[in-house]
Amino acid sequence: MPMSWGYTESQRNGEGSLRAVHAALDRGCTLLDTADMYGPFTNELLVGRALKERRAEAFVSTKVGLLVGEQHIVANGRPGYVKRACDASLRRLQTDVIDLYQLHRTDPEVPIEETWGAMAELVAAGKVRSLGLCAVGARAGRRRGTRLYDGTLRQLERVQQVFPVSSVQAELSVWSKEALEQLLPWCVTRGVGFLAAMPLGNGFLTGTLTPGQGFEPEDIRARHPRFTAEMMAANQPVVAGLRRVGARHGATPGQVALAWVLAQGRHVVPVPGTKKERWAAENAAAAGLVLDRRDLAEIAALPPARGSWD
Repeated sequence: MPMSWGYTESQRNGEGSLRAVHAALDRGCTLLDTADMYGPFTNELLVGRALKERRAEAFVSTKVGLLVGEQHIVANGRPGYVKRACDASLRRLQTDVIDLYQLHRTDPEVPIEETWGAMAELVAAGKVRSLGLCAVGARAGRRRGTRLYDGTLRQLERVQQVFPVSSVQAELSVWSKEALEQLLPWCVTRGVGFLAAMPLGNGFLTGTLTPGQGFEPEDIRARHPRFTAEMMAANQPVVAGLRRVGARHGATPGQVALAWVLAQGRHVVPVPGTKKERWAAENAAAAGLVLDRRDLAEIAALPPARGSWD
C-alpha cells in the first residue's frame, strides 16, 4: 500500500517500488499482498510488472470490495461487481489466477453470504484459489459494551457455511494486540491463516519517525490519534524497548517488531509494507531473528500504546 496509496505521496517512485518487490522475492518472501483500491488500481499494475517475470515465485493476494471516491471510500459487495473486479485485477496483475482473494470490507447493503458466494464462484471458475476476509476496519461501527471483533467473528461463522475461509487479515503488532484475544484463537482452532496487517505500526515501530515531524495531508497518519506530536512522544518507550531487545541480537527495532509477530504462531504471517529496497531487505531479514523468553517477556512488559480511535 505505501507504494501507491495512503502514505507520503511525494516519495512514491514506481521504479524504486519495483526494486523493493524484487528485493523481497530475492530473499524468499513469496507473499505479495495488494488490493485494487491501492491507487486505486496502480499498485496492482506495479505488482503485475514484477509478476510478469517472476509469477512462479510469488503467492499473489489481492482484495475486493472497496471503491475510492473523491470524498470518501465506499464498500461494494454486489456479486456482479465482485466478478467484474476480479477480471480487472487479473488483467492488471498479468496472471491467470489469484492465489488469495480477500474481501476488503463488507457491504452493509448486501448480505455477506451473497458476496462470499460470488467469490466462491470465482474459485469454481479457476480464477481464484482461496478466499480470505479482512477485519482491519473492525473498529468502525463498534458498539459500546462489545469486544472489538465480535462482529467479525459472526461474519466469519456465516461465510464458513458458504465456502471455507483460508485467511483472516487484521492489524497486529507490538502496539496493537487486540487480535490476540479473539481472532487468533478463532484461526488456530480452525486451521485458518492469519495475515498481520500493519506489523510495524504504520512505521512507528521502526524507530525512524520523529515526534512532531508532521505528515503530508493525504498520509493516513496525519489523521491518526497515535501520530500527533504528543502521542508519538508518549509512545517512545515502546520503541526504546524494541531497541533494547534488538541491541542484544544486532537487530533494528523494526526487525524485533516483525519477529514478535512471527513468534505468535506458525500460522501468523506479517505483511509489512514498504516502498524502498533497503527496507524490504531489512524486513525480510527479520525472519531469521528468533526471540527468546527474556525478549518476549521484556516486550510484554512494555507500556501499552497511547492514542486510540476509541
